[in-house]
Amino acid sequence: MERQKVGLLLSTLFVILSSLLSLAGPYYIGVIIDHYIIPKDVSGTIRMGAMLLGIYAAASLFTWLQAYMMVNIAVKTIGTLREDLFTKLQTLSLKFFDRHKHGDLMSRFTNDIDNLNQALSQSVIQIISTLLTVTGVTIAMFSLNWVLAIVALITIPLMLFITRKIVGISRKNFSKRQKDLGELNGFIEESISGGEVITLFGKEKETFTQFDAINERLRQSAMRADMFSGFLGPTNNFISSLGLALVTGVGAVMTLKGMTTIGVLASFVTYSRQFSRPINQISNLLNALQAAIAGAERVFETMDEVPDLKDKKEAVAVNKLQGDITFHDVDFSYDDEKKTLKHINFTAKAGEMIALVGPTGSGKTTIINLLLRFYDINSGEIIIDGMNSKDYRIRDLRKSIGIVLQDPYLFSGTIMENIRYGRLEATDEEVIQAAKTASAHGFIKHLPNQYQTVISAGGDNISQGQKQLLSIARAILADADILILDEATSNIDTRTELEIQKGLQNLTAGKTSFVIAHRLKTIERADRILVIKDGELIEQGNHRDLLNQRGFYYGLYSNPFNI
Repeated sequence: MERQKVGLLLSTLFVILSSLLSLAGPYYIGVIIDHYIIPKDVSGTIRMGAMLLGIYAAASLFTWLQAYMMVNIAVKTIGTLREDLFTKLQTLSLKFFDRHKHGDLMSRFTNDIDNLNQALSQSVIQIISTLLTVTGVTIAMFSLNWVLAIVALITIPLMLFITRKIVGISRKNFSKRQKDLGELNGFIEESISGGEVITLFGKEKETFTQFDAINERLRQSAMRADMFSGFLGPTNNFISSLGLALVTGVGAVMTLKGMTTIGVLASFVTYSRQFSRPINQISNLLNALQAAIAGAERVFETMDEVPDLKDKKEAVAVNKLQGDITFHDVDFSYDDEKKTLKHINFTAKAGEMIALVGPTGSGKTTIINLLLRFYDINSGEIIIDGMNSKDYRIRDLRKSIGIVLQDPYLFSGTIMENIRYGRLEATDEEVIQAAKTASAHGFIKHLPNQYQTVISAGGDNISQGQKQLLSIARAILADADILILDEATSNIDTRTELEIQKGLQNLTAGKTSFVIAHRLKTIERADRILVIKDGELIEQGNHRDLLNQRGFYYGLYSNPFNI
């Protein structure tokens, strides 16, 4: 919030002015009663009444101004916080997202930050206003009558004690509520994303049962949080009313005995309400603060996350890679328990096509992830163009590597925009040419709006094969120095695949490329084939050499389902 210094200063000034004016009101009420109403001075009463009206009108104006300023400050602060949180997420590696559900992260952007927004727009200025009001009222009461001032303050220690106890209990429940809310959002996001699978396997009832259990946990934690925090307002209202009754009773006796005046008693009754009102407001505000603190803990937990992947101080910028790649004795594990890759050694020369084959879960995609530096290796070295991959700037390294995934992701927007994502400065003509090379132009031109056809997030309104074609066109447009094809043609019919293979041959010409494939017929022309099994590189060579060895690759190739 310190970034909004001007707004905070103005808001504080308005609070001071409104607090001083509010303090002046009760004092003049007593003056009017003792010096104008009791002596029956009608003109003086009207004149002083008009002045009192002006005081309260000005106090209301400054109260509105400080509230307006504070809401403006809170909205700007929350906007900055969202930007900082989103920027932070861009610096975190895949390992962080492996540990957190997407729905839970979304909950931090929405529910947790909204709770912060609500508290910020009220709390800061409310605290300043309370301090000023309580201090001013205390001074005013003691200046009028020290005996009644002590009576008015008797109940304050009890109010503070009860507030502290209730807040201590409710804070734990608010933290539990925010955690349960994040878990529920994560489950909902997962259920919506996997809705087709849930329907396919007929698991609607089981999914609802699971949802109901999580929802019930949230209901209980929310009820406990709201129940305990709900005690605060009524309890403090009762104590403040008790204090007011004491002031009225003692003040009445003192007035009858001539120890004070009716006007002073009237001022005390008003001051007593003014004294307890901000404390009650703070007590109620503590409920919002508890929710905000619980949300802030989750937000700043993410903000304080230390990226496990970051550039070295003297990281090398690179505009173009030749494509000489060496894996030297590389070991890697995702969870530090079981090794995913063990002593991987191979070299890919610039311009070569390297194919990765092996059973599912053998470590093929992991090799690609390490090449892209989505994760850091446990031991060994990955050398690119004679330099350790850790010495390059991560952003530059990844921009130099183009990838086509087996399950491509498309963003909500037009087809033109999705292809252009590969190179944002590309012209329309270059986008169309990339689509033609990828054999995507054929289906695009038959769409109602052709390249301006809008597709939904994830590309759910087009077929899986069409998504694959657009993903390939995007990679072609990027024109990266190193190319990775992860089952790039697995969702495409045989006829289209033959057309794409021609485009891919042009694309990979003169570039180092890595191809993951289960249909071994598609990689026969690879310069080198790496056979991975259980995280180990057990065979390598070209297609003919590996067949002649009659080893594991020969067994895979002989299986008719792999042709």
